[in-house]
Amino acid sequence: MKKLFVLAGIALLSLTANAQEKKAGLQGAWFATAQIGYSQTKQGDAKATNTTILPIVGTFVAPTTAVGLGFGSIGIKNEDKVGTNANTNLIVVQPLVRKYWGVANNFYFFGQLAAPIITGKEKESDLKVSQYGLSMSGGLDFFVTKNFSVEFSYNLANFSQTTLTPKAGDKTTVTDFSVAHVASVESGYNGALGGSNPTLTTPLSFGFKFVF
Repeated sequence: MKKLFVLAGIALLSLTANAQEKKAGLQGAWFATAQIGYSQTKQGDAKATNTTILPIVGTFVAPTTAVGLGFGSIGIKNEDKVGTNANTNLIVVQPLVRKYWGVANNFYFFGQLAAPIITGKEKESDLKVSQYGLSMSGGLDFFVTKNFSVEFSYNLANFSQTTLTPKAGDKTTVTDFSVAHVASVESGYNGALGGSNPTLTTPLSFGFKFVF
């Protein structure tokens, strides 16, 4: 009888520990990922190049909820046979929050809300650039292992306000709101930065995530 109680106790502790582990989910785990983009457009002797490098680090504050912060840069450059027409360097700070829902096995659906803040200068004309906004996206996350996943996301809704302040003259403010939009930029904004439709939020995103 005493052995029976001992075995029952061990089984109960095992079940309790297993339940707590499932309940804990990824709470307390950290993750690291990055958004990296590159595009180049050539027309005759003119060449426009856009690059984005945005490392993101975050942590799970609840079993299925994570918060994170991205910090990186956007480069927009336009050149021709005469020289450099525009050369823009922008700093990006992007806080975000994610909510995960299990779909099947290692597949998860997530919703993300991000608030990118972007600032910098177009060096050739000494034009100051600043932008803030909100971006809501949804995506799928597949965990290949418990420490590595592949994720795909799509921008569902986006609001941004961009201010262009020249060295002399009036500033220009561009306000954009779109739902399930494709990458596009107001023509005045594109011309001022000398890029090939530079966009500060990416509609489609594919990347890898490390969990530790």
